[in-house]
Amino acid sequence: MAYVIGSTCIDVKDGACQDVCPVESIYEGGRMMYIQPDECIDCGLCLSVCPVSAIYAQDELPEHERDFLRANAEFFGSSVTGWGSPGGADARHISTLDHPLVAGHKIPAPY
Repeated sequence: MAYVIGSTCIDVKDGACQDVCPVESIYEGGRMMYIQPDECIDCGLCLSVCPVSAIYAQDELPEHERDFLRANAEFFGSSVTGWGSPGGADARHISTLDHPLVAGHKIPAPY
């Protein structure tokens, strides 16, 4: 079971999660960070430092965030980055691309 980054990361990309990930399984996309599910070791360190509470254990993902489970996995596939399982986030694995769910996500207007 991997951790999943949800919608509150969009347009934030704080990066604290990347800094603490011991296996470098968190990668930067255009508008948000993504966890490579095959590389995640389920340690939960990322969850503990996320300033916007965007990270969930897969089995605790709220219903309204379920599509992000698919988006995190598909981000690494051929239809978005084509990276597969790169083996660790580094300067070669930063993308301006996003999964279509994220690319088309509209942030609610402020009150």
